[in-house]
Amino acid sequence: MNRADVKVHAPTATIKLDNAARGNVLDEAMIADLAQALSDLHQEKRVRAVVLTGAGVDFCRGIDLHELQQHTRAEELEAIGLWIEQWQRFGELIEQLLRFPKPVIAAVDGMAWGGGFALALASDLVVASHSASFAVPAVRRGIIGGVVAPLLAFRLGTAFASRLLLTGDAISSRTAMRFGLVARRPPSAQIWVAANELATQVASAPPIPLAATKRLLNETIGEALLTQLSVGAAAGATACSTETAAEGLTAVVEQREPKWPL
Repeated sequence: MNRADVKVHAPTATIKLDNAARGNVLDEAMIADLAQALSDLHQEKRVRAVVLTGAGVDFCRGIDLHELQQHTRAEELEAIGLWIEQWQRFGELIEQLLRFPKPVIAAVDGMAWGGGFALALASDLVVASHSASFAVPAVRRGIIGGVVAPLLAFRLGTAFASRLLLTGDAISSRTAMRFGLVARRPPSAQIWVAANELATQVASAPPIPLAATKRLLNETIGEALLTQLSVGAAAGATACSTETAAEGLTAVVEQREPKWPL
């Protein structure tokens, strides 16, 4: 089963995260399929802008914590290798989005939490429904938001990033719009239509200046961002190796409150 459904409707295309039963979590298969979808559309000359959305009620609930927790059962050195590989793949997906030459419009309904928030932040524009919410709850789960942290600081500034990263609190689409993250805020039933209208508007510009503008923003003005993403991915993997992370991830899997080690 392909976890990223692609539909071309020139001059735009839609990539839909397609694992609604699990909140479109970023497991190994989803990350691989999203990367392949972006690669396929990279060369598609009919497509000049892309809408990124999710099936079901949530855009994306983040990295698959069940997969992360499974690695705690392996020997320490093996587990660290698995965490590093998983975080690197996620970091590479975010970098692929940032370097993708065509504008990407995230159409967010429901939860865009953790890694799902990172997908929205790595997109060029965000359309979020009235019911959309954004959060980085990593600290409450004994881990850190290593990839989302530099994206938050880049898009919204370090003060706002600190608020979300240290508290784990969720913000509404209304608040996100007030801080400039969200461009449009339609009802849930109109989320894709509004995002595609924005994508079509963007696609009316010629592709060469669009790609050049993305490079200017993400690779010149944000020249430190790609390095920070690599460092953040490594930090995320390292944080998973602690006793605190093991308890936090196990608590998520067992659907209970964590009992933090002293």
